[in-house]
Amino acid sequence: MPFSLTPGEIYETIRMIQSENLDIRTITMGISLRDCASSSVARTATKIYDKICQKAKRLVSVGEEISREYGIPIINKRISVTPIAVVGEACDGRDYLPLALAMEKAAEQVGVNFIGGFSALVHKGFTRGDENLLNSIAASIAATERVCSSVNVATTKTGINMDAVYRMGHIIKETAELTKERGAVGCAKLVVFCNAVEDNPFMAGAFHGLGEPEATINIGISGPGVVLNAVKNNPQADFGTLAEIIKRTAFKITRMGELAGREAARRLQVPFGIVDLSLAPTPALGDSVADIIEAMGIERTGGPGTTAALALLNDAVKKGGAMASSYVGGLSGAFIPVSEDAGMVRAVEEGSLSLEKLEAMTCVCSVGLDMIAVPGDTTAETLAAIIADEAAIGMVNRKTTAVRIIPVPGGRVGEKVVFGGLLGSAPIMPVSRFKADSFIRRGGRIPAPITALNN
Repeated sequence: MPFSLTPGEIYETIRMIQSENLDIRTITMGISLRDCASSSVARTATKIYDKICQKAKRLVSVGEEISREYGIPIINKRISVTPIAVVGEACDGRDYLPLALAMEKAAEQVGVNFIGGFSALVHKGFTRGDENLLNSIAASIAATERVCSSVNVATTKTGINMDAVYRMGHIIKETAELTKERGAVGCAKLVVFCNAVEDNPFMAGAFHGLGEPEATINIGISGPGVVLNAVKNNPQADFGTLAEIIKRTAFKITRMGELAGREAARRLQVPFGIVDLSLAPTPALGDSVADIIEAMGIERTGGPGTTAALALLNDAVKKGGAMASSYVGGLSGAFIPVSEDAGMVRAVEEGSLSLEKLEAMTCVCSVGLDMIAVPGDTTAETLAAIIADEAAIGMVNRKTTAVRIIPVPGGRVGEKVVFGGLLGSAPIMPVSRFKADSFIRRGGRIPAPITALNN
């Protein structure tokens, strides 16, 4: 039976688009580069460029066609590729900057906004390719505009690779320094994961997993404005009723996203992958997860009750999406990126939202500490300790967590750094003055949690 929307659902979708900031945040084409491996870095770079251009040559035009024909805004068209640490492993060279430049050139040629997959999976240790990629991250991000990088340092089954965590603290610092003339924006294209997923369409953490097909289409939808309106229209609803309202809203949003994704996959002649139903905010007023929390009755996001409100929101969104589609994947939940959410920025500026409270909130939402600006003198050891804390939350709770943190060179607490576009702007947040240097320098691996003998 073909996937379709009823006339009533179509009319309601039009209303959501026109007045509530509903959009498809991204159509992301995943492309396998496993057959691009070569003993020569230059040859590998050429094969990467050729394959991306061949596979994604119609991605942008198809996205624009669907947007025009269906009246659905599609904000970004993106590409994710096989982790470059895997593709580059056969190369005799140790510098993977040429591979990043090939990705950049291809992304520019086909017209996409971002390309993800300058990535490595090092949760249990480092291969030669992993080492080469990590050593190339900072220079590659600084030399490109569209290339995004991610590194998975932990999983529930393997524990936390603390050597990798420490390395990432230094890489983030190096990336910030190399892009300081642009407000350390390079760090916005670098994310550190625990339990990274293979089909995430959102940047900066998207890569095309080893279990994925030759090519696929993954959809990332949005809709904080739609959910906010639903919550505002029911100010007296009890929590069970409110959860049902949010669930029904997420159902409608997901059906719209899957319809567009399947049509894009059909026209591009690749399999449809997943729809990621994450509530992805923007700096635009009314398109904020923080505003949803406050509409539930919290005076300001970060205050008492915030974590409970976010837990309700995240769970209801997941349940509604799961009822709407059999192909829900990616991260799917509620994002809380500070710089990309006007309500979060307001909460930080008014003193209700701290780094510690954000960490608590990540226990119950999608991903983790996202787009957070901290003082430029924050040490690599402190950054690594923040990453370790977030990885521990993901590892123990069997969920994806991540850190995208920006130590702004020369930046001080209370100042503001502007990134522009969907990345928004962020107030620089204070970090604890107490050090964890000796802890981080121990190295080795924090063992995986026990998954039996549950009490």
